[in-house]
Amino acid sequence: MKYQEEDYLQMSGIQHFCFCRRQWALINLEQSWEDDARTTAGQIFHEVADDPTIKEKRGDLIIARAVPVSSSSLGLTGKCDVVEFRRSDDGVPVGIHEGSYKIIPVEYKVGHRKQEEWDEVQLCAEAIALEETFGARIEFGQLFYGEERRRKTVEMSKDLRRKTELLAEDMHSAMSYGKIPEAEPSAMCRKCSLQNICMPEALGHSDSEDYLQRMEESN
Repeated sequence: MKYQEEDYLQMSGIQHFCFCRRQWALINLEQSWEDDARTTAGQIFHEVADDPTIKEKRGDLIIARAVPVSSSSLGLTGKCDVVEFRRSDDGVPVGIHEGSYKIIPVEYKVGHRKQEEWDEVQLCAEAIALEETFGARIEFGQLFYGEERRRKTVEMSKDLRRKTELLAEDMHSAMSYGKIPEAEPSAMCRKCSLQNICMPEALGHSDSEDYLQRMEESN
């Protein structure tokens, strides 16, 4: 299936959707957002990686930043923090540069690596978009974690690609449905910048604004 451009969703949202569908819905359906120390640090951290005026060439390596991408198969659009083009005989042509290059997306994250695949699915979505743009096959990408100051290499496996495709499909279905999922309190809620807006303790109330109104009326 190919999506029309007017139906594209934000690519970065797939990470939120994988973490918590209610969080994604609050951001995208109610335009709710609340910065905390973690998200503020993340914004500052990304400003360094996302400066589109910075482009480097180091021998056989080209580094591009804030690269706009979109995928018609996923129906997602956004930008890659960093894309590295490494010269390789079995790569693809890249613009005006001589030779062929392998393409490696690099996503910057302020924290540390996680057991869950929240970050991996976003990286995979970026890889799929780059593949559609350049006609390439991307074997792996990398996640750079600010707390660790290290990169994690992520294989673009068949399973990860399928998981990413299914999540993108579910995102479009959720957008079409247009309703906020009910809260399901868990330990992950402590990591969520929308905890005060979401109020997971109010289980059974799918609309946070409606819940607030009911609370006010009862006082």
